[in-house]
Amino acid sequence: MQLAWNSPLRNTRGVAAVSTAGLLLCLAALAARQPVTAEFKTALGQFIALAAATLVSEDLTTINAGVLIAQGRLSAPLGLLACFFGIFIGDVLLFLAGRYLGRAVVHRAPLKWLLTPAAVERSSTWLQQRGLAVIASSRFVPGMRLPTYFAAGVLQTDFRWFAGYFFIACAVWTPLLIGASVWLGGAANAGLLAHGREQRWLTLLIGLALFALLKLCMRLATWRGRRALVGWWRRWSRWEFWPPYVFYPPVLLYLLWLSVRQRSLTLFTAVNPAIPASGFVGESKAAILAGLRDADRWVARYELLPVEAGLVERVARARRFMQRHGLAYPVVLKPDVGQRGSGVRVVRSDEAMLAYLHTSHEAVIIQEYVAGAEFGVFYYRLPNEAVGHIFSITHKTFPVVIGDGRQTVEELILNDERAVALARYYCAQHADKLNTVLPAGERLQLVELGTHSRGSIFLDGARFATPALVAAIDRLSQRFDGFHFGRYDLRVSSLEAFTRGADFKVLELNGVTAEATHIYDPQHSLLTAYRTLFAQWRIAFEIGAQQRARGVALASAGELLRLCYQELLSAPRRIAKSVLPSPS
Repeated sequence: MQLAWNSPLRNTRGVAAVSTAGLLLCLAALAARQPVTAEFKTALGQFIALAAATLVSEDLTTINAGVLIAQGRLSAPLGLLACFFGIFIGDVLLFLAGRYLGRAVVHRAPLKWLLTPAAVERSSTWLQQRGLAVIASSRFVPGMRLPTYFAAGVLQTDFRWFAGYFFIACAVWTPLLIGASVWLGGAANAGLLAHGREQRWLTLLIGLALFALLKLCMRLATWRGRRALVGWWRRWSRWEFWPPYVFYPPVLLYLLWLSVRQRSLTLFTAVNPAIPASGFVGESKAAILAGLRDADRWVARYELLPVEAGLVERVARARRFMQRHGLAYPVVLKPDVGQRGSGVRVVRSDEAMLAYLHTSHEAVIIQEYVAGAEFGVFYYRLPNEAVGHIFSITHKTFPVVIGDGRQTVEELILNDERAVALARYYCAQHADKLNTVLPAGERLQLVELGTHSRGSIFLDGARFATPALVAAIDRLSQRFDGFHFGRYDLRVSSLEAFTRGADFKVLELNGVTAEATHIYDPQHSLLTAYRTLFAQWRIAFEIGAQQRARGVALASAGELLRLCYQELLSAPRRIAKSVLPSPS
C-alpha cells in the first residue's frame, strides 16, 4: 500500500538522498585533506565506534558522546556528526527491513528483541490515520520510534518522504540531546571529580544516570507515559501483581522448614500417587483429566494432539474432534504441559488454529470452549478421612472497559485505575482495537481466560462453599483414585447452579503446586496471603506423611530437578505464544 500524504513540506522530497550524500562527501573531503596521522586515526575510530554503537542504543550512545565532550575527550563536531550519521543509517535500515522483509521478521532475531507485533500494528494504524508527520513526532514519544519506522516500511511509505521527515526530527533531536548531555555531564563530572572519583568510571556512571533521567522525562512529557508510570507504580505497590521471584521466597523458606521438620525434601511428591511427582511440575493435563473416571458430564470435552503426529495430522484430528462433538468456534488450544496459563489461546477460525499448531512444538490439547462464570476450587482429603474438604474458592472475573463515545480503547485501559497496572498486556491483546472509539455504554471484555497473571481479577468466593457444592466436588474427586490435593479450574452456567453443585465443567485439575488463588483478592493483605499458603503446604505435608506411612514412594530430588529443567526449556515458547495476540 502506498501511503498518501498531502503535506505543505513538499520541499523535503529528496532531502534524504541529498543529506546522506552530503555527509559522505564531507567525510571523503575531510579524509582527502587530512594526512593519515595518529590523531586522524583516533578520530576516525571514534566516529566509527559511535556510529556503530547507535545501532545498539541511540539515546545511550548520544548521551555518552555528550559526556565525553564535556570531559574534553571527544570533539563536539565529531561526536555530533557520528551520532547523527549512525542514527540516520540505522533507522533507514529499520525502514528497509519493514519494506522488504515484512511483518514476519518481527518474530526473528534481532528484531524480535526490539519490536513486538502489537507495537508495529499500533504504529501502522497511527501512520494511516495521521500521516507521515508521526515519523517526526514519534522520535519524541516513548516506545514509538522503532515500531513507527518499521511500520512505515511495511506500509510502503515513499522513502523520500520518510527520510525527509526523519532527517528533520533527527536534526533537532541529536544536537538537543548532546547539548543537554554536555551541560549536565559537565556539572556532574566536576562534582564527582571534586569528591575524588576516578575519571575512567565517570563516563559510564554519568551516562547511565542521564539515560535514566532522559527516559523518565520522556515518560513524564506525555499523557501515555505518565499513565505508564502510574501502572508501574501500581504493579510494585500492590503485592498481587508481584512477580513470583519477589513473592515466593518466604513460601520457599517455609517449605524448607517443613522439609527439615519431616526429614524429607520431597515428601510432598507422595500427596497424589496417581499424578507423577504429585503434580509438582511437568504433569500432563490430558492424563490428569483422564483420571476422572466416568465423569464425562463434569469434564469439558477435549482431545490430545501429540506433537509426533505432525502438523497436517494434528489439524485433521482437531477438525474431527470438533465434528464428532458438534462443536463450532471458538475452541481452546493449550499445551498439555504448562503453568500459569502460558500458551493458552481461544481460537475462532481455521486460520488461527493452523497458526497456533504451526508454531507449537509440543503436545497440545484442543478443548471445547465453555461459556459462563469461572471458578477455582481447591480441594483436599486426608488419606485417613472418608470425606474431603474445600480449602479455597476463587471467583475469577474478567475486567471490562466501558465506552463513553470519546476515548479510544487504549485511553480507556490507561484511565482505568486497575487495568493500567496490566496495560501492556491488555493493549497487546487488543492491538487491533486500540485506536477504536467505543460508543457510549458499549462494554469490551479485556481477557477471556481465568488466569491472574494474564489479567483476570480474582475474588474470594468462600460464600459459594455450600454443603451441596462440597459434596459434589468430593464425589468427583473420589472418582480419581490416588488424588488427594489440588485445584479444579471450572466454569458454570450460573452462580445458582454452582452453589447447588450442578452443571459445572472442569477445564483443568492442578496438583500439589496449585495455589489457593483467592489470596489474590485485592481485599486480602500480604500477611493473609502468606498465612493461607503456609496452611495449604502444612496440609500437603500432612497428607504426604500419611502417604509415606502407607508405603507410597517419594520422587527423588534428581527427578524433581530433571522435571524443572525440562520445564525451563519449554516455558519460553509457551510464554511467547501466550502474550502475543492471535489472528482472528
